[in-house]
Amino acid sequence: MNLKKWSYLFWTTLCLGGAVMLVTGLSMQLYQQELSNLRGPADVLMNIFQLILSGFTISVFAQMGFFAYLTLNLLANGMFRRVWPYIQVVLTVIVLLDVMFLRTLLGQERDLIQDVVLGLTLLVFSVGVAIVKMKVTSSTAVIPTLFYMIVGTTIEMTFALNMSPIATWFLFIPLVACNAYQILILSRVLEGKVGKNREMHPEAGMTTKVVKS
Repeated sequence: MNLKKWSYLFWTTLCLGGAVMLVTGLSMQLYQQELSNLRGPADVLMNIFQLILSGFTISVFAQMGFFAYLTLNLLANGMFRRVWPYIQVVLTVIVLLDVMFLRTLLGQERDLIQDVVLGLTLLVFSVGVAIVKMKVTSSTAVIPTLFYMIVGTTIEMTFALNMSPIATWFLFIPLVACNAYQILILSRVLEGKVGKNREMHPEAGMTTKVVKS
């Protein structure tokens, strides 16, 4: 990963976050009939600017989480190479159950249906991303992709899980879109380093070919 490739990943993820947040925000405002409260072009432009800026912020937050995951995955593959996939599976299941049920079981005033829908949506989307990732790389990418999409996304939006359902979805949609984009595009960003020598790639515990500089 050189500066040019990192810059491409950063700016494309930033633009994606802004675009997805703009569409998400306008759709939710339209559904809640909040657009009628805007008075004049100045209010409209300010609303669009705020949505895009919020999307930029979420995309940067997602990128911080992504590189933290890559670092964790690299270290864990070195220290717990044989058991790390099993640890990821266990953590993924625990976190998913936490999102759907744990807070309600602990007596918090939560809407169980909303939590279950959020968890199932995250699961279905993550499985879809993992399938695509497997097709473009290898079957070894399935477990790490599911782990990142479910555990990583949940950690990144922890503070929003106790907010209102609208606010939770408002953050969830652009965040999961940025995470999916990053995990899917990374192998293409790095493919310029494909060569003869095989090394363990930190992206998802898969084996790639890397040219030594």
